Amino acid sequence: MRTSEPSTFPRNAWYVAAMAAEVQDKPLGRQICNARMVFYRAQQGQIACVEDFCPHRGAPLSLGRVCEGKLVCGYHGLEMGCDGRVIAMPGQRVRGFPAIKSYAVEERYGFIWVWPGDREQADAALIPPLHWHANPEWAYGGGLFHIQADYRLMVDNLMDLTHETYVHAASIGQAEIDETPCKTEVHGETEVVTSRFMHDIPAPPFWQMALRSNGLADDVKVDRWQICRFTPPSHVLIEVGVAHAGKGGYAAEDAHKVYSVVVDFITPETEDSMWYFWGMARKFNPGDAAVTEQIRAGQHKIFSEDLEMLERQQRNLAEHPERQLLKLSIDAGGVQSRKLIAQWIDREQPVQRPAAAQA
Repeated sequence: MRTSEPSTFPRNAWYVAAMAAEVQDKPLGRQICNARMVFYRAQQGQIACVEDFCPHRGAPLSLGRVCEGKLVCGYHGLEMGCDGRVIAMPGQRVRGFPAIKSYAVEERYGFIWVWPGDREQADAALIPPLHWHANPEWAYGGGLFHIQADYRLMVDNLMDLTHETYVHAASIGQAEIDETPCKTEVHGETEVVTSRFMHDIPAPPFWQMALRSNGLADDVKVDRWQICRFTPPSHVLIEVGVAHAGKGGYAAEDAHKVYSVVVDFITPETEDSMWYFWGMARKFNPGDAAVTEQIRAGQHKIFSEDLEMLERQQRNLAEHPERQLLKLSIDAGGVQSRKLIAQWIDREQPVQRPAAAQA
């Protein structure tokens, strides 16, 4: 028998909390998995994270400032340490104040990662490796959206790319996506992979632009691939690209293709809102900043279309909680990803043992 309230997200996991550039001289307040946190840079620029709650009067510490590596409350000047303990307060004796919660936090790959759950279980080795980061053969550009929708709707969206034909018809959508079946595989409790390979098709506008930017012809048939990899708690990395038809498709040499990884880090804020960190790492023409910005702007437009769809979907679902949604073959990636999320949540729930029989 479960004793705790049901949750919609695992807490003992690493989530992207911010882009590293968001946390500089000032503290940053952000709500993650229903917990209000404040991120700031302590001594030597080391990232720190504590509850966004001053133990004096409950003011948000994110409205304060950072002074010599200490977080200073903007209400009465109380100073906090990165371990959640009170350090000092002008004219007051505060050493006996109760500590607030501090969180395991890491800065890696240009992101700030936080572990909302049991700090003792946090292992930095579990942060997913991003092999393209700081690799001169790759370039990256991305951004952040705040979306009023259940984070699992975004997982569904990214693990079923048939929606591209309709939502993104002017950029990456094409009928061949609908016409080509996809394959979904589950690898234990660590990964769901949905893949689709299309052969001898025209390149849609976005990929025509990518081909041109790499000095390749954009008016010939191509082979196209989409390989969506979900890993708990809510990360989706999608290998995408096109190669001139007949050159080997996904396995083609770099001279004949444009290859990228769409980066999607989806962080629940509450049960019906999320932080969506998006971007694209590309392995072609990495030194061209104009191409990076062109792709980033194109992605921004594409994901803005998703944002509108998901927020309206969320409103519909909230208004009709009694309705059961259909599950089709194209939904397999999202369905299996949700099963993994549920498994991760379930193993965090304490089990109430039956009371000993009374004499």
